[in-house]
Amino acid sequence: MQSSFPKTIYAIQHLAFEDLGSLEETFYQLGFRVRYFEAGVEDLTKALEYEGLTIILGGPIGVYETDDYPYLQKEIDLLKVRLEKNLPTVGICLGAQLIAHALGARVYAGHQKEIGWSPLEIRYATDNLLLPLKDTHVLHWHGDTFDLPEQATLLASSSVYSNQAFQVGEHILALQFHIEVAEETLEKWLIGHTCELRHAQISIQQLREDNHRYAQNLAETTAQIMQTFMKKFI
Repeated sequence: MQSSFPKTIYAIQHLAFEDLGSLEETFYQLGFRVRYFEAGVEDLTKALEYEGLTIILGGPIGVYETDDYPYLQKEIDLLKVRLEKNLPTVGICLGAQLIAHALGARVYAGHQKEIGWSPLEIRYATDNLLLPLKDTHVLHWHGDTFDLPEQATLLASSSVYSNQAFQVGEHILALQFHIEVAEETLEKWLIGHTCELRHAQISIQQLREDNHRYAQNLAETTAQIMQTFMKKFI
């Protein structure tokens, strides 16, 4: 029997060059289309009321900066309703922080920037979706962190921050790190985030070298994880 699950993935962007990356090809292979929504420019109501999968991507602003970026409050309000309805939702970096905040957890500036490639500590959890990431380097790129929402299951930690990924039920997944980064497009990040990188004294050359070393393996593992996540819907 053919699934009635909507065949378009909605993705909310907070920064033009932070897109679905390697995930796009995985979704195309699974028979999905992709539609992007630009936060701060487009009305996000359709994306956050959507009954299919909505992915909330990263960006350099903080969840708590609603005075400077008023659209964030509407995004948060719509997201709260979405999560209450248990609609399929994935958050990456800022997207994960927005999910944590919408679920009542505290999001705040961390004690240090975590930018660069390093492995995760995969936590014990029944049917942990992120098990394939054991011993795999992922890209971290954030300065904020969050407390674990009460109803969430912790999936992964890092040596810098304990809360790196969590799941709520079967439909809601939040990833602080960048699982979606594609090797061929990271250069856009290095250009677009140059001020942050230089202020934090992060080696751009090292990020580039590590991207060539680790990104392809991450993309292959990411595809496996997302295929598993989507099985419940298709």
